[in-house]
Parts: sequence; structure tokens; C-alpha cells
Amino acid sequence: QVQLVESGGGLVQPGGSLRLSCAASGRSIRLYLMGWYRQGPGKQRELVGTSTSTGNINYVGSVKGRFTISRDNAKNTVYLQMNSLKPEDTAVYYCYINTGTTIIWGQGTQVTVSS
Repeated sequence: QVQLVESGGGLVQPGGSLRLSCAASGRSIRLYLMGWYRQGPGKQRELVGTSTSTGNINYVGSVKGRFTISRDNAKNTVYLQMNSLKPEDTAVYYCYINTGTTIIWGQGTQVTVSS
């Protein structure tokens, strides 16, 4: 069974940067699609972006040009680099893996953008 553990969240000022990590255990991520969702206060969970096993990366909405998803298959970890952060990026960020038969989520990490 795959387990995902996110880290790297915290409090940052507007315009700042954070890098989130999602470390997988139990199975190699090399063959699977992984991605990030977020859920802001009072909002529905929304897709941030995805990274496929073939190297395709896609972003959704307002994060384009500011956020970058990458993966290190050797470390079994996917990253979310967030730059030019805005207060509206405040949310709990979740990584997930889609094995084709199952979608598994991490526990989430809080990102707060505030001065």
C-alpha cells in the first residue's frame, strides 16, 4: 500500500515562496500519475496540477506561471515549488497518486500567505 507524506508548508508573506514535498513509500512513483490539490477555507478542493509518468506536467487556473511541479523518482518524491504567493493561495495542499486502480491521498500540509 502506498503512503504519501507532505511537508514544507507554513506561513509566508505575499510574494514569497515555498516548496512542498510529497514523499511516497510502499511503491515506486515512477509509473504513476501524481498531482496536487488544495482546499482553501470555505472552498471546495481544487486541482493545482499533475505530473504523469511520461513527464507531462499540467497546471490549472491561477497557479500557471507561478507554481512548478517536479518529481524525483530516485527519491520517490514529488515537489510543488510555489513562487509569487498570494493570500488566495492560502489552503491545505494535498498530494495524490493515481495507480490506475486506486487514488491515494496524503494528509495535507497547511500553507498560509499573509503579511
